[in-house]
Amino acid sequence: MIGSNAFNYINVLNKAADASWMRNKLITNNLANVSTPNYKRKDIEFQTYLANELKGEGTLDQKIADIDLNSLEASVYTDHSSLSYRLDGNNVDIDTESANEAENQIRYYSLLDAMTQEFSRIKSVLTNN
Repeated sequence: MIGSNAFNYINVLNKAADASWMRNKLITNNLANVSTPNYKRKDIEFQTYLANELKGEGTLDQKIADIDLNSLEASVYTDHSSLSYRLDGNNVDIDTESANEAENQIRYYSLLDAMTQEFSRIKSVLTNN
């Protein structure tokens, strides 16, 4: 993490990419346990936390500059709310997990691309002076 408010946008993107990477590991674990009796799927909560940090008055730049990066952490939870239609008590649906995996991969690579573009802009500013 870069320790300056000037880089808070990159730091927020980095936190989001870390959460997405962790979610990919959880989804892979869910898929690996699709046949394990009584296994309950796991997922991550991050987007809600980020959205809560970005609520309120002001521009997006001001909100991002004011985010407390130490409190912006993803949390892993076990999904007991999903109904299990299987007799063995497992609540992992392979189709849903596969769709979540595809969505998450797109999110992760989009975040990496956004960070790369931001560093390119910073490099451009620094080298054109």
